[in-house]
Amino acid sequence: MACTGSSNLYSCAHMDSEGAPPLPRRAMIRIAFLALAEAHQHLHWIPAALRLAAEPGVRVDVLGASCAGLKLVERFDPERRLRLVRLALPGRRPDGLFEHHPRRLSVLLHHLRLMRYDAIVTTETSSSVVKRLPWFRVPLIHLKHGAGDSEVGYNDKHRHFDLTLVNGLKDKQRLIAKGLARADQVAVVGYAKFELVAPPQPLFDDAKPVALYNAHAKPPGSTWFDHAPALVAEMERIKDWNFIVAPHVKLTGGPVVTSDAPNIRVDRGSIASIDMSYTQGADVYIGDASSQVYEFLRRPRPCIFLNLDKVEWRGMERFTHWSLGQVIEEVSELGPALARAAALQPGFEPIQREALAMSIDPSPIPASERQAEAILDFVTARSR
Repeated sequence: MACTGSSNLYSCAHMDSEGAPPLPRRAMIRIAFLALAEAHQHLHWIPAALRLAAEPGVRVDVLGASCAGLKLVERFDPERRLRLVRLALPGRRPDGLFEHHPRRLSVLLHHLRLMRYDAIVTTETSSSVVKRLPWFRVPLIHLKHGAGDSEVGYNDKHRHFDLTLVNGLKDKQRLIAKGLARADQVAVVGYAKFELVAPPQPLFDDAKPVALYNAHAKPPGSTWFDHAPALVAEMERIKDWNFIVAPHVKLTGGPVVTSDAPNIRVDRGSIASIDMSYTQGADVYIGDASSQVYEFLRRPRPCIFLNLDKVEWRGMERFTHWSLGQVIEEVSELGPALARAAALQPGFEPIQREALAMSIDPSPIPASERQAEAILDFVTARSR
């Protein structure tokens, strides 16, 4: 299958022996960004890829198996700085941004011998399996997506990366403390996704305040699987609020939740659910373990956290963000929590700002510039 409607897309058949579409032979730094994950991860690395591609003597290839994903990348690249390379698999059917997505490792291993770059950058950790192959010598850089507190963000796969770029000091400290990286293997570079954010737009036609319910993708920790129907039913009874019900786009299974209420919009996976339209436009965040709470807190506002399974959360690292707002234990408490959210917010705002600064470094230097510099410094040092 070919990707149509794209003027900057190459298939793997056009890749030369150095792992990219042919170019005039000259000395240049060659960097690849893997676009093998679902589309929500692309927004974290696109700014760095564009920044690097603007540097003289640097070639940036984007390697992806999804036509839909590569077309999304192209939307952010009007100057066609990036070289988009489709890594096809035999017999693949049409794909989407979030579903019918080619399996990452199948694609990677099928095309691995073509990948001879000065560095490969990825936002997901599963690709680190290639570092266990004795003949694979390309440096692998992990650009961490998300800034949450869940244990999912820290696993043994981190050990295989040559360099990890993290959003804030919190991630660096935790990776080192867990023995997943040395200090010299981790660079704090900020959160480049913020550079792609458009100004907030109204989410509903009326002037009622808006609350965003953003459930984590997987149990344990996600309230979706056991509580989403009851939560949405309660939202339908709270007539003076509008609600966006937008669980993480990787959430699969669980109950089918719909609503005909005019104050509720259910979004199980769209561009709006990943481009910060909801976290920018909502007045209150309702969540559990999702890292999107830190995107919401880019502009401090009230948060409500759902401890509907009544876990002992205080003092536990993965629940750090629950100190940044109200924590409720019954679905029936949602309405009263919303009613008092604005009055309680002044007490939470100082700790929200402190937690955000630890999770997402507040440097005035654009994150994409810091990411590009860290990648180039790493590649240059290795070449010496």
